[in-house]
Amino acid sequence: MPHGSLVPYITAREGEEADSFLALRAAFDDAGRSRLAYWDEGREDRDVRGVLWARVSQSIGADRLPAGVPKWRLVHPARQRECMLTLRCQVCVDDARTPEGILFLESKKDGIPTSSTTIRTAQPPLCRRHARLAAQRCPYLAAHGHLALLAQSAPLYGVIGTPHAYTVNGVKVLAADDVPLRYGDPALRWFLASQLVRTLRSFRVVDLDDIAPAAGPGSP
Repeated sequence: MPHGSLVPYITAREGEEADSFLALRAAFDDAGRSRLAYWDEGREDRDVRGVLWARVSQSIGADRLPAGVPKWRLVHPARQRECMLTLRCQVCVDDARTPEGILFLESKKDGIPTSSTTIRTAQPPLCRRHARLAAQRCPYLAAHGHLALLAQSAPLYGVIGTPHAYTVNGVKVLAADDVPLRYGDPALRWFLASQLVRTLRSFRVVDLDDIAPAAGPGSP
């Protein structure tokens, strides 16, 4: 979305900084297997599947919402994870689940999916009020066209992030490729997650004009 418009909840802000690489170390899990860890690791540093997540500070205003100049092309790991885990709108954090399904937006870059197409996404869902706004103002969707997908279920799949390794010189960062790793993959022990990924199931392509309500008083 362009500068000056409504800023999605998941968008990173100026002043939010990633923790130092020096905060990472090698450790052992309860089964005695080596894995990536933080020196001062807390329970909140790992998700429900035991995967370590990137630490990024948050700039929060008096209204308890993100504050500061948006970094439009960047997503805050903790806020993306929150919206994907709880299936809340990536713009306003309202519950995105409805009796008809869960609404996701994808680009048309790879064509129109069929019912047999496997779609995995790191883009959190949207409420009906903000779906059309996102479709209109996201530069990537504007360039490639958008698809509105109404999914009946969207189970967790895995994470996107950065692989690491342990060498004689300590922890080393490896090249990342944005390909999601499935939960259960042994490589996740040496992975620093930054985005949660879901698989869309029993979805259908819908027209936002048919499901998104018209803008009313007070709508952005």
